[in-house]
Amino acid sequence: MRQFVCPACGAANRAPDGKDPLAAKCGRCGEPLFNGHPAEVDAKALAAHRASTKGAAVLLDVWAPWCGPCRAMAPNFAEAAKILEPGVRLLKLNSEAEPQAAMGLGVSGIPALLLFLDGQPIARTAGLMSAQQIVAWTHQALAQAQARAPRGGR
Repeated sequence: MRQFVCPACGAANRAPDGKDPLAAKCGRCGEPLFNGHPAEVDAKALAAHRASTKGAAVLLDVWAPWCGPCRAMAPNFAEAAKILEPGVRLLKLNSEAEPQAAMGLGVSGIPALLLFLDGQPIARTAGLMSAQQIVAWTHQALAQAQARAPRGGR
């Protein structure tokens, strides 16, 4: 059973393993759980996604409106969402609007990508990336995290 946070209302929604999460709608507000676009979040919504997303990773883009490389990467991040969803939830945090959240994440340069699994950071990088680079970096980081994970029953 996987669990996702609705980007519209913030409710946690379970998605049974046999059903396509891309077709799932929020049980509270009825909005689609995935729409092929990154969701804009504030500090509170980011905390909800980190705490309540289960069985999928969360990829966060920390950016600012005055940052040229951030603006250049925005369409690439949106394109990556179309490829990575639903195995990865893509979120955007405006560091200018949420400076405490960015500082709490240890972000020192933007654009910054942080990848979370079960609420914990597993990888980070900074700098302008193409959609293909974002996808490849995410897959590589998830593969490395799985390789480090303890294996049950051995």
